[in-house]
Order: sequence, then structure tokens, then C-alpha cells
Amino acid sequence: MNQDLSIIKLVLDASLVVQLVMAGLLLTSLASWTVIFGKVFGLKRVRAGNDGFEREFWAGRNLSELYADATDKPGGSPMERIFASGMREFLKLRERRVGDAGALLDGARRAMRASCQRELDAIESNLSFLASVGSVSPYVGLFGTVWGIMHAFVGLSNLQQVTLASVAPGIAEALVATAIGLFAAIPAVIAYNRFARDIDRIATQFETFIEEFSNILQRNAGQPAAAGAAAAPRG
Repeated sequence: MNQDLSIIKLVLDASLVVQLVMAGLLLTSLASWTVIFGKVFGLKRVRAGNDGFEREFWAGRNLSELYADATDKPGGSPMERIFASGMREFLKLRERRVGDAGALLDGARRAMRASCQRELDAIESNLSFLASVGSVSPYVGLFGTVWGIMHAFVGLSNLQQVTLASVAPGIAEALVATAIGLFAAIPAVIAYNRFARDIDRIATQFETFIEEFSNILQRNAGQPAAAGAAAAPRG
């Protein structure tokens, strides 16, 4: 006797617990794909914004003009906000007549590092969700498979004669849960590794900019306050 072993039929015939596991895994997979696409476009915007600001910064524009643009712009790039936080602290300390160049530089650098951490926290949002999906989904699917196999064998205990045809549907519907778990986990793991590598590169870019901008502020720290309008060196 031919039996319908299509995926839809197996899912519909599965026990309630296995169906709940499958539904949860499918919803988790949908959520992870939403996060993945959001991260792809989000990181693309971050890289484009950082690169654009770096080109403008190293074009030799006046630092005061760059700072004015950064404060007036509602949605600038993360690197632009890091620059603005460092420049803001530098100018505040100068207004308070702080004459020690080291104190000026340390204050600006602390402000930039705090801003850098906030930007990285925002960029890394939902990344832990992908890690959880990638690590937990296979085990949730395995739980559904084990439960389904137990349910199938309990049903077989009532049969007088057990054949492969009577065993196959129950085992197959249980294994679908593991397949769905892997379907949810594999893209999440691949995306997490890719995004983690990209975010590490962005963090390195931030650190490099902080050090380079700190060198510029160090050269301006010993100058009169009017020299705060100095231009950034050309790249």
C-alpha cells in the first residue's frame, strides 16, 4: 500500500507536541531571517556612512566646520558621532580654561571611547539572538524528534504485526522536526559569523580613527583656543 509521505502530510499527522516544536522553529527561523536582512542593510549603511565621513575628514576641512555639521545633522554616521563627542569634550574643557594638554586629550579620548562603545552596542543589537538560534534550534528539533519517535513506538505497541510500512510514517514525521531545527540554525550560524567579522572590522576602524583624531587634538591642545578651527591634515 502506497502512503503519502509528503512533508505537509507528515507535519499534519505529527503529534501535538511535535507540531508545536515545528511551529516554534519556523517562527524562530522567520525572526532570524528578519534580523539577518536587517543586519545586512544596517551594516551596509554604517560602512557607507563611515567611509563618507572619513573622506570628508581627511579632505582637510576645518574641524570646527566638521563639528558644526555633525551637531546639526540629525542622523549622521557612527564615526561622525564619535568625532562629535570627542570634539565636544575637547571644546568644553578649553572653555573651562583647562591648560593641561594631557587633561584635554584624556577627556576627549574618554568621551570618544564611551561613544564608540555605545555605537558598537547599537551595531551588535540582535546579534546574540542569532547566536542563540544557531546553538539552540538543533536541540529543540532533536527534542521534537525524540518525542515523535516515542509517540510512534507507543502507537506500534498496539499492533499485532509491525512492518516497515507501519514504522516509517511515525519515524519520518519525527525526523522533520530535526530538519526544521537545522533549517533554522544553519543560516543563523553563518550570518552570525559573517556579522561578527564585519563588526570587528568596524570596531578596528573606530579605534584607528580615535587614535588618529587624538593625535590631531594633541597637536592642537597646546595652541590658543582660537586655533580650535585648525583643519584636519590631508590624507
